[in-house]
Amino acid sequence: MSVQLTTLPNGFRIVSEYMPGLQSAAIGVWVLAGARHEEASQNGIAHFLEHMAFKGTKRRSALQIAEAIEDVGGYINAYTSREVTAYYVRVLKEDVPLALDVVADILRNPVFDPREIEVERGVILQEIGQAADTPDDIIFDWLQEKAYPDHPLGRTILGAEERVRGFDRPDLERFVDQYYRPGQMVLSAAGAVDHDALVRMAEGMFGDMIPSDAIEPPVARFAGGETRHVKDLEQAHFALAFESPDYAHPDIYTAQIYASALGGSMSSRLFQEIRERRGLCYSIYAQAGAYSDTGMMTIYAGTSAEQLGDLAGITVDEMKRAADDMSVAEVERARAQMKAGLLMGLESPSNRAERLARMLQIWGRVPDLPEVVERIDAVTLADVKRLAESTVARAPSALALYGPVEQAPTLAALDARRAA
Repeated sequence: MSVQLTTLPNGFRIVSEYMPGLQSAAIGVWVLAGARHEEASQNGIAHFLEHMAFKGTKRRSALQIAEAIEDVGGYINAYTSREVTAYYVRVLKEDVPLALDVVADILRNPVFDPREIEVERGVILQEIGQAADTPDDIIFDWLQEKAYPDHPLGRTILGAEERVRGFDRPDLERFVDQYYRPGQMVLSAAGAVDHDALVRMAEGMFGDMIPSDAIEPPVARFAGGETRHVKDLEQAHFALAFESPDYAHPDIYTAQIYASALGGSMSSRLFQEIRERRGLCYSIYAQAGAYSDTGMMTIYAGTSAEQLGDLAGITVDEMKRAADDMSVAEVERARAQMKAGLLMGLESPSNRAERLARMLQIWGRVPDLPEVVERIDAVTLADVKRLAESTVARAPSALALYGPVEQAPTLAALDARRAA
């Protein structure tokens, strides 16, 4: 399986990977325009725009967009993250030209009908309300806000309700004009695809786009802090975060292995000590997320109000202990889980197309799998201990609490325990 990359004269990139034996393909366009590219007054516009992409073009109604793909048994969807917005389709190989035509149509020819804007505004407000009613969703928005205050990375992807209520057609058109430019778009495909045919189609559908200089978002600064939202819930929700390596940092795989060993599986330290041995919670985990210029390691748990203090304290203690006595076996297990997750995931053309696009946007190239596996294998116990020690010693940190958390320990108390 080989990756092929072509860049059109206007900067639009086409990347693909042929996967023998498949009868289907995943194809989509990844736009380097997410929540962190918004101004404060635009918060939520990237996500709103994603919704509006399916609400009609100059050539197709909303129903015709859905029917065009579903009539051939395909699947079409989109998502917005803090750094990208993606529009993607899964179809049989003979329907790849149709899939690309539909994606190009919704990106190039949206009508932003005012009536449809009002309909979708209501849908998004319902989505915001649903997220607010889901404790283990909303707590991460609050944690993000404390980690990156007064910065686009600290704002919710869905947007504040008051902002969403005010968006209109010119707001959507302005964001498209700012960021939906060929140099910030990647057409990515994997599965039963012909790269040369994709390039020819892309030239006809995207080749006339006018290039422009990319608008760089503000540099991220992890500041940290505490937020506490008291509410009468059955469980107290706890989320603790530390800055961690960005995508391109040499320690990115070390951070992911450390997070996995600490709390990424049933065999991890936090799960074994806090859930299995002490029975303090049902759910607890750690994960290392990354952006283009920063990252965030997050620990989350849900427990009772009475047990939250013990859970928080033991979490800090386990972080300190990991920096001291992490074992070779733990690192090898976490490494194996990471490689297996990567390789199993890439058996899916959808996951592979996503990887192609994101690697190209992050690094400007797509490292082959043996190179990635080699970098994962190169992480040593000493590397993990070093990162664990620096994480324990690192300031600032961020803490979000939700539920019956009046008596929960403060961030200052947890930081003091880390330093002890």
